[in-house]
Amino acid sequence: MMSERLAALASGLFLSTAGILPQAVRRARRTFRGWYLAGVGALILAVSDVPFYWGLPIWNPVLRNAFNWSAGQMSLAYAFTQIQGGFLGPVQGFIVQKLGARRSIFIGMIIFGLGFVAFSRIQHLWHLYPTFVVLSLGSGLAAWYPVQTVVNNWFVRYKTRAMAVVAEGLAVGAIGIPLLLAWSIGGTDAATSERFGWRTTAFFIGMLSIALAFPLSRVMHNRPEDVGLRPDGDPSAPVVESQARTGGEQDYPGFTVQEALRARVFWLISIAFALSSTVTVVVLVHLGLMLDDRGFSLQTIGLVTAVYTGTTSAFILVGGYIGDRFNITIATFGFSALQSVAVVVLLLAHNTETVFLFAVLLGIGFGARQPLTMSLRGIYFGRRAFAAINGLSRVPSSIVLFVAPIFAGVVRDVTGTYDEALVSIAAVSFLGSCMYLLVGPPAKLPAGGSRPATA
Repeated sequence: MMSERLAALASGLFLSTAGILPQAVRRARRTFRGWYLAGVGALILAVSDVPFYWGLPIWNPVLRNAFNWSAGQMSLAYAFTQIQGGFLGPVQGFIVQKLGARRSIFIGMIIFGLGFVAFSRIQHLWHLYPTFVVLSLGSGLAAWYPVQTVVNNWFVRYKTRAMAVVAEGLAVGAIGIPLLLAWSIGGTDAATSERFGWRTTAFFIGMLSIALAFPLSRVMHNRPEDVGLRPDGDPSAPVVESQARTGGEQDYPGFTVQEALRARVFWLISIAFALSSTVTVVVLVHLGLMLDDRGFSLQTIGLVTAVYTGTTSAFILVGGYIGDRFNITIATFGFSALQSVAVVVLLLAHNTETVFLFAVLLGIGFGARQPLTMSLRGIYFGRRAFAAINGLSRVPSSIVLFVAPIFAGVVRDVTGTYDEALVSIAAVSFLGSCMYLLVGPPAKLPAGGSRPATA
């Protein structure tokens, strides 16, 4: 009797599954391919961005205790990545524009992986600086520039929501990876490491990035026209193969690089982004050192990082929803300003409860702001030269983000606390947030050429 019941149950489950699976397959086939590419882009960001930038609150206190480096010396290492971004950011944008996202992602992930392998072998402070530059170069080529370019090409009406999907991978990765780093390293004292230590952990990350470079890059298609589709999954006209090989960026609506540089809105968006991002960079570089100063353990630092990235993950979706339905510049101002409020809370955070309140507020502001700022350039400048314009627009932020972490580190070394630095950073970030209110509505994008849009 029992065997008959089990057989009947198994038969019912089989029939249910047999009915559900074909429906799921049909739904998957109807889903616009751009959403899958956004998901792959999210994974690429998690692999090629999070272990470095979002891992800094974990790496920095470990390195300080291992080598007795000061906060100012360590913040200079991050500042070198901003020098690289300022000089090579436009070059990276043009590389993505010319080579395409697929090749850029492959090359970038290889460079990023080699950077982490080199990071695992550093012995002196001067080793740290070029290593950080290599990691930043690899991350730029693999993650932000190509992934944003792909999403900008594949979406128009749903651009902010698609950018939210990409940013979600960054946030979800940033929830777990700092905790995994803290667990794998074992503690801030290298002499009493409980598990694998920071060198082995860094080496593993580098090899993982190298191993994933080919399969992840091969999935990406630069534009929907490459595969006979149109942005947002709109009905597509047939694309002639010979045209697909010869089409260029002039075929797409949007600004050229020269037109963007002459536009007031380009400089407003670029400077607003630069100033309002000072909170993010100072937190990334100095949060671990600051909480270590206040007596928090490495595991607590990792948990705080996970809380604000977890909150970020949730509010990325909120920002994606708001950006496609409401005034994007006002929304960007509001969530950027909330980051300044979070920094004021951090200034007062000397107990666990207040630290976690800071983490939640920062997560809300930074999370919702991410897809908004990611889609702004696409909305205002279009597809025509997006990668190149995106790279050039990072120059002002590279300058500001070069100064901000050094300033915070010097203040810490001179005064013994981060208090004065936090007040200044909150004020500068709020000023940048207010500049979004001056941007105004987007102008009508210049039309592209007459040839069919292709790769």
